[in-house]
Amino acid sequence: MTEEHLAETPHRAGFVALIGEPNAGKSTLLNKMVGAKVSIVTHKVQTTRTRIRGVAMHGPAQIVFVDTPGIFRPRRRLDRSMVAAAWGGAADADVIVLLIEANRGLTEGAKAIIDGLKDRFPSGGQVALAINKIDKVKAETLLHLAEECNIAFPFTTTFMISAERGHGVDKLKAWLGETVPAGHWFYPEDQIADLPERQIAAEMTREKLTLRLHEELPYQLTVETENWEDQPDGSAKISQIIYVARDGHKGIVLGNKGETIKAIGIAARAEISAFLGRTAHLFLEVKVRPNWLEEPERYTEMGLDFKDGNLPS
Repeated sequence: MTEEHLAETPHRAGFVALIGEPNAGKSTLLNKMVGAKVSIVTHKVQTTRTRIRGVAMHGPAQIVFVDTPGIFRPRRRLDRSMVAAAWGGAADADVIVLLIEANRGLTEGAKAIIDGLKDRFPSGGQVALAINKIDKVKAETLLHLAEECNIAFPFTTTFMISAERGHGVDKLKAWLGETVPAGHWFYPEDQIADLPERQIAAEMTREKLTLRLHEELPYQLTVETENWEDQPDGSAKISQIIYVARDGHKGIVLGNKGETIKAIGIAARAEISAFLGRTAHLFLEVKVRPNWLEEPERYTEMGLDFKDGNLPS
C-alpha cells in the first residue's frame, strides 16, 4: 500500500503481542479488550499454548491481539515450543505490551523477559509496560515498580491496570488504537478471533480439565476436536478426544463411575454453546497416547512448531 493511498484511508490495523510470565493476566486482558471469551483463563500457569488472536475494534482501528504463551524457563519440548511461540508472536507484532503483576513486582522471570526484549529490540521499538493487578498494592509501591521497570528498559509508555476489574483497560486500548499502523482491516468487523471454532471449542474443554484436575496432569493432556457436524436444527454435534500420557491419567480424567468426565462435559458444553450462540452436543473420549508430547501432529493441532521444541545444538 502506498503512502498516498494510506493518507486517504481512515482505517488503522495492526498486531499487538501480549507477553509476560505465566499467570500475569494476559488472557484476562485479552478477553476484556475483545469483550468475549476467546482465550482460556485459569488459576494454573502455562494455560495458553497457542497464539490465539482476539480482534478488538476501537473507532477506526482494528487491534489484533496475539495472546502468547507465558514466557518461563522451559524444561520439556512442549515448554520450549511454547516459549518460542511467545517470542515469535512478539517479533511479528507492531506493538508489544509487557504485563507485570504489581503484587509480584520485578521478579527474576520478569527481568529475564526484559533482557529478552533488550536482545530482540535494542532500539526500544513500540513496547508498552502494563502493570496489572494494581488493586493489590499501595500507590507508592506502584510508582516505585514503574520507575524500576523503566530504568531496566525504555518502554514507550506505562499503564496501570486491573485486567480483571477493567481499571485502566480503556486507556490502554485507546492508545493501542492510535498506535497501530494506518491500513485496511485484516478481518470483518464482527469477527473476534481467527482460530477455527473447533480449536476454540477444544481449548474450552481443556480449560475445564485444567480447573478440575490438579498438579502436573493438565500439562500431560491435550484436547482435539475430532469431528464437527452442523445439525439441521442449527445445533452442532462435536466429538472431542482427550489425549493423556498414561493409563493412570485416564482413570483420573474419567473419575469414579465417570463422574469427573461427566462434570467436565457439562461445563464445557455450556460454555461452547454460549460461545457459538447455539446448542452444542458434546461427546468426549479419553485415549492414552504415551508419546503424544513427542508427536508433531499434536503440536500442529495446537498451533505450535514441533521443531521449536528441539534442544539447542
